[in-house]
Amino acid sequence: QVQLVESGGGLVQAGGSLRLSCAASGGTFSRYYIGWFRQTPGKEREFVSSINLVGSGTDSADSVKGRFTISRDNAKNTVYLQMNNLKPEDTAVYYCAARKNLGRPYEYWGQGTQVTVSS
Repeated sequence: QVQLVESGGGLVQAGGSLRLSCAASGGTFSRYYIGWFRQTPGKEREFVSSINLVGSGTDSADSVKGRFTISRDNAKNTVYLQMNNLKPEDTAVYYCAARKNLGRPYEYWGQGTQVTVSS
């Protein structure tokens, strides 16, 4: 069973950048598909971006395409979310999640990291 810990959140002005990290332990990291999600109070958690086992394939929500980049370093058991040109509407708690099989729900979740973008 894998454990996930997010870091890198914070307060940034609109147009700025942040890099989130999702560090994994307790499992064979390269066997897990990883996704990033975000949630604001009163709203459902929404998909942000995902990456395949070796980092050769990614997917992103339309709202972040061209601004956010997901990557992974299996040697470091870590997935990154580089967020550029941040907007106030990107303010949310960001979560990373892991699953072993595509098409199944994400099974493991981190505790989240707060990102706040001021206008």
